[in-house]
Amino acid sequence: MTTRDKTSSDWVDINRDEESGIESINAHFSGHAYDAHDHDEVLVGITQQGLQRFNCHRTTHTSHPGRAILIEPGAVHDGHAPEAEGFTYAMLYLPQAWVSENMQRRGLGNIATLEAAFHNTLADDPQLSIAIQQAFFAVHHREGRLARDQTLDHLVALLSRHISLRPPSASNDALRQMYEVRDFLHDRMHLDIGLDELALHSGIDRFRLNRQFKQVFGQSPHAYLVRLRLRTARSLLAQGKEPAQVATQTGFADQSHMGRWFQRAYRLSPVAYQRRCTNVLY
Repeated sequence: MTTRDKTSSDWVDINRDEESGIESINAHFSGHAYDAHDHDEVLVGITQQGLQRFNCHRTTHTSHPGRAILIEPGAVHDGHAPEAEGFTYAMLYLPQAWVSENMQRRGLGNIATLEAAFHNTLADDPQLSIAIQQAFFAVHHREGRLARDQTLDHLVALLSRHISLRPPSASNDALRQMYEVRDFLHDRMHLDIGLDELALHSGIDRFRLNRQFKQVFGQSPHAYLVRLRLRTARSLLAQGKEPAQVATQTGFADQSHMGRWFQRAYRLSPVAYQRRCTNVLY
């Protein structure tokens, strides 16, 4: 099922492979595509038509047809079309557990950790681009399991040469405090948390906390919390959970509140996303 914007030429076509948990998305956007957001999955895609511009790792990137896009879990990115005709792209959302298992099984390293990253967000690697396109086609169009498995195995093998393993970060009190604040947000995402509460928990005044959190995670505590809620909501919706219940579990005021943020980040309503990923209808 393809979701189309009746007010523009934009469209989104999304599928989910139940066995692997891999989501595939084929979409076309003109003008503003989506607000800054992140994913729990490893994103591997290719621009098919037009120019695709986005910010990631505090850098503006412009992808053209045939260029591979590689984005780690947690990397905040947005998207827009710099030219009137817009852009079309294909993307695979690879679950961290799936990537970890397949990388480690081949002794290729593990992209699904904070100690790993891609060398470049955009890669000019024709072999990789072809592998992404082939794997996308097999998953998105529900080819047989053999076709899916072989194309994904080939993709994983080619991805390994684009991975950079970072040395473990030096431990210090300030960094430890920020990770404790992050964990506090994860544990209490369903609650209405304020800066004073975070400051009390961490023992840091609210102004220094906000500044240090941005330095470590590249976004404010509020922005991080919203994106955490969105990622969790997306996962729960894919499991077939009722949208109103998901909104409550993830800390949104109500289903409409969740829907507004979800639409801005993913250009789909929660219900439309769920219908595409499951057989559940509400």
